[in-house]
Amino acid sequence: MSYENLDIMDPKGFELILDSISDGVFTVDHQWRIMTFNHAAETITGIPKQEAVGRFCHEVLGSDLCGEGCALKKTLAEGRPCSVPSAYIISAENKKIPISLSTSLLVDKEGKIMGGVEIFRDQSYIEALRRHIHEGYRMGDIIAKSAAMTRIFQLLPQVSSSESTVLISGETGTGKGLVARAIHNLSSRQDGPYWAVNCGALPDTLLESELFGYKAGAFTHAVKDKPGYFALASGGTLLLDEVGDTSAAFQVRLLKVLESQEYQPLGGVKKEIADVRVIAATNKDLSRLVADDQFRRDLFYRINVVGIHLPPLRHRMEDLPLLIEHFIDKLNRIRNRRVSGISAEALAILMNHEFPGNVRELENIIEHAFVLCREGEIRPDHLPPHLIRHSRGAMDILASEDPLRAAEVDVILKVLQKNHYDRQAAARDLGIHKTTLFRKIEKLGIILPKIDGRSRRRF
Repeated sequence: MSYENLDIMDPKGFELILDSISDGVFTVDHQWRIMTFNHAAETITGIPKQEAVGRFCHEVLGSDLCGEGCALKKTLAEGRPCSVPSAYIISAENKKIPISLSTSLLVDKEGKIMGGVEIFRDQSYIEALRRHIHEGYRMGDIIAKSAAMTRIFQLLPQVSSSESTVLISGETGTGKGLVARAIHNLSSRQDGPYWAVNCGALPDTLLESELFGYKAGAFTHAVKDKPGYFALASGGTLLLDEVGDTSAAFQVRLLKVLESQEYQPLGGVKKEIADVRVIAATNKDLSRLVADDQFRRDLFYRINVVGIHLPPLRHRMEDLPLLIEHFIDKLNRIRNRRVSGISAEALAILMNHEFPGNVRELENIIEHAFVLCREGEIRPDHLPPHLIRHSRGAMDILASEDPLRAAEVDVILKVLQKNHYDRQAAARDLGIHKTTLFRKIEKLGIILPKIDGRSRRRF
């Protein structure tokens, strides 16, 4: 029998066509009861056709879109097709199956709407491949593929296998806490406790009591013993964050604890063993503080047995698309959204941003975008307004139909960014005079930051 001779309104012919399709297909009436359920739908879900037909679609599929996010409901309400690039259904074995789907109206020969039809595709293989690829760019909660971060990935297992003190340095928001947690999770102490203390947020007396604990009667209102973090982290790892903000007096006591592996609680008469792996972190240049006599040299050497420096995000921009995808996936799960990705225009704006707040700033930007974008791609108008203002001129040119002009803008922007917006250095790299570069910037309508990387003045 050829398909040309089939009457699609004949149940047998209709089912034969549906069963020949490799994607899952089902149709529903206006009461959301399943009317047809093809062979591929049976295979993907593990639910026989006899069990599916006649039941409500949400009872059979259990999708994350069921309810307010139902694509079929949207199609029937608006009278137009709908597509969702990423969703999941629940199989007969109660397993989540990643799918992509599209919906449309089911109309008879007279144009009467009979219900809706949904076509869904099993994305399990693609999702597994994606996870496999991303695993190579992940260590714990750290996401990266840049050369600088790859070297750190290679170093972490060796660092974790030792008991040496580690100093993690880097600007605020670069992920020092994530690296410390990864070291703990890869170490022989992974089953022990992990604690983090922000040393810069507490005065000396409170910081000492928090770290070393105190005995009843040590001071007013100390009515009972309280263990400190060195006791709570026994057998595990203790992160001393912002250690560069501590006073000289506290640094002396900390040095003694690290050297003797013993500490004495406030008001106590007996020393206790510090069975703790200590990791220190700072956003300051401790070597410079040592040279300026603002940080003890002996403590610096004691905590800097192994040093790990995290580069700022602006120095590893190749990680940006991967991080954006990670934060989108994370927020989709937390907020039950269907944001599919980021548009090329929005990505270009982010690629031209300096990110003074590093990865933490990027996460806040994506979270801001999720407030305005509930599904589909993140567009420029979903980003914080200050990013769009700084990038609008260049983005308009790059999106124009003049390829030569767009290419010239792209080259100038990249050279300026490489030289931290030092116009004179950029002109030298481009092989043109500084005034020629200024004329080109004005002629092309390029909007740049107000700060010049060399003079710190507006030009």
